[in-house]
Amino acid sequence: MNGTQMEHESQRPALTILSEEEELFRASFREFAEGEVLPRVNDMEEAGKLDPELIKQCFELGLMAIETPEEYGGAGSTFFNAILAIEELARVDASTSVFVDVQNTLVTNAIIKWGNEEQRKKYLPQMATSKVGAYALSEAGSGSDAFALKTRAVEKDDHYEITGQKLWITNGNEAEIFILFATIDPEAGYKGITAFIVEKEFEGFSVGEKENKLGIRASSTTELILDNCKVPKENVLGEVGKGYKVSIETLNEGRIGIAAQMVGIAQGAYENALKYTAEREQFGKSIDSFQAVQFQLAEMAVDLEAARLLTYNAARLKDAGKPFLKEAAIAKLYTSRVAEKISSKAIELYGGYGYVKDYPVEKFWRDSKIGAIYEGTSNMQLQTIAKLITTGK
Repeated sequence: MNGTQMEHESQRPALTILSEEEELFRASFREFAEGEVLPRVNDMEEAGKLDPELIKQCFELGLMAIETPEEYGGAGSTFFNAILAIEELARVDASTSVFVDVQNTLVTNAIIKWGNEEQRKKYLPQMATSKVGAYALSEAGSGSDAFALKTRAVEKDDHYEITGQKLWITNGNEAEIFILFATIDPEAGYKGITAFIVEKEFEGFSVGEKENKLGIRASSTTELILDNCKVPKENVLGEVGKGYKVSIETLNEGRIGIAAQMVGIAQGAYENALKYTAEREQFGKSIDSFQAVQFQLAEMAVDLEAARLLTYNAARLKDAGKPFLKEAAIAKLYTSRVAEKISSKAIELYGGYGYVKDYPVEKFWRDSKIGAIYEGTSNMQLQTIAKLITTGK
């Protein structure tokens, strides 16, 4: 099989049935990614921030409110279509992908599911048109042990005063609306945790330093500082003391989003490897004509196909209202491994060129590493899978 045929094969979706609407969604996402995101990738990587014009276009295209019901200004589409968007964006740039991912799978998803009607009417239209969201759970002492958080919410007359610090907050610089978790009773353990909708302009709220990261460098990852931040009581999301349910269920869905991001990264690295090995000549012929290279490309294709199918399956189960916790954990675990493996192999196939920033594959590898860390480390996914297969709950 020659390089041209391989490139054609790489464009085929995984062997799962996509509806006509889903095919159109995928095509529109890919057109946007290649036409608007790709030309900006290098500049955003160097600047360490997303292009404000690109952010504006994400809203105009409807990428920031894919599942949001039409009555609140959103597209009223499916979780699966959100997954397609995240995948297609990550194929070009993981930073843009996670920017859209957090907005859809974590923030708007939480408000749609847990918000009351007043909260939905107030916040969802804003997030559909102009305002970015962020999800603030992690702290210095609470990573995998998420419920060890120390941020404290003290009840006052008509509001809560929240004090503490949050770390590793994706979209921290761009966001104006935050789903933030604090405890109302440290002695109550997880039963004291409460979710709040916090606006950037609330008194006592500020954004700290942006982290200088290995990968997804254009995505802002920041600290949040809360100094007696005043949050109205009507901004409690869900029930007081039930924030643990909001966080667990939202993150379970968010892990499918991360899996889609990893699939997109793997796809991008794979396609670049296919193209380069078809063009690179050694010993008088393209290197993709050597069996050793062909076998490596074949292994990459197998891993990528399996990763995509696991991710799509988890998303389909979620949309169908069926249990998906185990499938989401498996998808996130496996896709993070595949993205790192395929992008690393792509660097090797490029040889010395793969190791320099003039070529795209080293960025795919750097961007892939976070998949084993955020929204639940690989060890936490293994723990979830082990528990479900041994106890069934």
